[in-house]
Amino acid sequence: MFKSDIKILVVDDMKTMRREVIKTCKELGFQNFLEASDGIEAYKLLLQEPFDLIVSDWSMPNSTGYDLLKKVRADDRFKGIAFIMVTAEGEPFYVKDAIQAGVDDFILKPFSLEILRQKFDQVARKRGVSVA
Repeated sequence: MFKSDIKILVVDDMKTMRREVIKTCKELGFQNFLEASDGIEAYKLLLQEPFDLIVSDWSMPNSTGYDLLKKVRADDRFKGIAFIMVTAEGEPFYVKDAIQAGVDDFILKPFSLEILRQKFDQVARKRGVSVA
């Protein structure tokens, strides 16, 4: 699991979904969050502050989570940020495209506390992040 003091950027066009992700993350012991309503707003925040993890919805107006993922992975400053895509889309081509673009993992909606914990653990192990 990531250290509990990491900074998480939660990106979703639906405020209720951002709140649900943050609530679930708080139940896992995380406390440091910022929110964005789309990929454009999220990227602006990335330019202003460091983050350890991005949890982003796929489908958003203006700039999707997939667009954000590609921008993050194309910028050397942000390549070390773990990126988890939250989506209701389980189609293989979505997964394939995101993996090719550098996503660390997926969470399918709806998700539970245990699913989020497992995904965080998997990403932390993949990235060699020390545990809390």
